[in-house]
Amino acid sequence: MNTITSDVVVVGLGGFGSAALWRLAERGVSVTGIDRFDVGHNLGSSHGVTRLFRVACMEHPGLAAVARRSLDLWTELGERYGESYVEQTGCLNVGAPGSRVIEGTTAAAAAAGVELDRLSHDELVRRYPQYAAYDDETVAVFDPEGGLCFPERNVRAQVRAAVEAGAQVYPGTRVTAVELVGGGVRVTTPTAVFEAGQAVVAAGAWNAKLLPGLPLRPRRTPLFWFAPKAGASQPFDLSAFPSFIYELADGRGLWGHGSGDGFHIKIGLSDHGHDDTDPDELDRYIHPRTDVDRLAETVAAAFPQVDPVPVKAIPCMITNSPDEQFLVGRPGGDPRLVMAGGDSGHGFKHVAGVGELLAQIAVGEPTYGDVGFMNPDRFA
Repeated sequence: MNTITSDVVVVGLGGFGSAALWRLAERGVSVTGIDRFDVGHNLGSSHGVTRLFRVACMEHPGLAAVARRSLDLWTELGERYGESYVEQTGCLNVGAPGSRVIEGTTAAAAAAGVELDRLSHDELVRRYPQYAAYDDETVAVFDPEGGLCFPERNVRAQVRAAVEAGAQVYPGTRVTAVELVGGGVRVTTPTAVFEAGQAVVAAGAWNAKLLPGLPLRPRRTPLFWFAPKAGASQPFDLSAFPSFIYELADGRGLWGHGSGDGFHIKIGLSDHGHDDTDPDELDRYIHPRTDVDRLAETVAAAFPQVDPVPVKAIPCMITNSPDEQFLVGRPGGDPRLVMAGGDSGHGFKHVAGVGELLAQIAVGEPTYGDVGFMNPDRFA
């Protein structure tokens, strides 16, 4: 069996892994990247055409710096390749006064210095009449720095940039083991052994198998797209119906955005379809009763001019951590291993920024922001 050596081997070339590969290669590090599928595939977690982009992140104030670093890096990459990797149409955060989505976003914005546009219920409905139907107590805060990013496109660009900077990439190569050995790591696949001084493991839902002992739970999460009803009087294109997070009066959460060039209206339930799964045995069928009915009922109530029957759907996976924060850093402080995962469904907007953190940790640079709240040992 062939042995391939480098300074760093990156396991998984989805969002986090492809970004780490790029940022390491840009530093002149000898780096190899491995993925069990092709680059930009739709069989893991980094797919679905679009993902929400937010700077004022209610999940943790420290994430704003990561989102902004992602924006800077993707802007730089977009200028290099003549593509758009973030579309800043803004993000609308909707809920009752005092709700998590309003209070959490407001606190995160204050910590990050983001100027939010605060909308009373009447202002919300006047500006965005799509929100008039469900609850007359809702208010909103609008993050002008929010919008969309594009998972497959961004992953492919990050890998392209990494290869141009000297990285070696092995798609279609399944990792069966990551072993910490004297002086480094050994990554085993059916066709070759990869040896390096250290590994960056960012394998998404497969992290739980490659790094046993970490409290990671892969979960099946279908994605859905919709169209306006025939004759709808309200617009649902992205400019009129921007990215949103909507906490409903009964505590359920919707998220999504309007239609655009190459994509339909996208709407999901924040807790929809989250069944624990083995990523090697993921149910890739869409089931009308269990997958569609509950979401369709909620969409019909919240946005009556959207046809509640999806025009298409595809399964996806997220990987939850106990506190729904990322795990980024060295498990057990081991100098041979860096990992990223557990993003709990709110990770892609931070991909390039996390890749930069992974590269900084791997080469021993000071990190550009606080990573303490992402420490993978915090559950020990």
